[in-house]
Amino acid sequence: MAITTQQLIQWKQQGRSIVALTAWDYAIAQLLDAAGVDLILVGDSMAVVLGYETTLPITLDEMIYHAKAVRRGVKRAFLLVDLPFLSYQESIQQAIHSAGRVLKETGAQGVKLEGGYPQMVETVARLVQAGIPVMGHVGLTPQSIHQLGLRQQGKTQETSEKILNEAIALEQAGAFAMLLEHIPADLAMQITQKLTIPTIGIGAGPHCDGQVLVTSDVLGLAEKNPPFAKVYTNLRQTITKAVQDYALEVRERKFP
Repeated sequence: MAITTQQLIQWKQQGRSIVALTAWDYAIAQLLDAAGVDLILVGDSMAVVLGYETTLPITLDEMIYHAKAVRRGVKRAFLLVDLPFLSYQESIQQAIHSAGRVLKETGAQGVKLEGGYPQMVETVARLVQAGIPVMGHVGLTPQSIHQLGLRQQGKTQETSEKILNEAIALEQAGAFAMLLEHIPADLAMQITQKLTIPTIGIGAGPHCDGQVLVTSDVLGLAEKNPPFAKVYTNLRQTITKAVQDYALEVRERKFP
């Protein structure tokens, strides 16, 4: 049976940690789902997998295309899709249209969008009123890379209070969960204790209700990894070696 928003919230209450990873195609999604991942995010981080330097160029159509493939590989995990840059910021009507397309065309169970008050809080409230489950995202928001860079957020009292207040406001607006990205661990703990909805951390320390990483980082496929990521295997090296061996055998007429 597929995991629901209510189940994720219940797991927070029970103290059960939530396991989340990203996916971009059917094969990866099927493997993650079979391995027992609780939440699979079709994140706009997929832009890097597609060869873009930042998350900004990826389009809503590209997100939907890949999310449809991921959906076909997911039976159990909760499936969440990022709304990409400029698919929801222009107006609430644009956000509802974009999020509605995601749910209707991909079969995803919810969307994630970046940012806090005032605009995003109202946007989240309207999306929830329309029956669209929303995960909030505070701290480092990569779609604001040209304003924030990729450095840790919330290191001063002023900025930490802003992030905390944004998280609270987004919960009050109806968000079912909150992504906390690249913030100090003590701030993430404070937010996690304040909210009744689960927090999912990425570079936010051990005190969140769950953790997410980009799967290409976990598998060692990326050329470089963020400082908070952990590489569990080096598939980049393994794949390169396998292809080199295959190429050598073909050239030496040892295969087939």
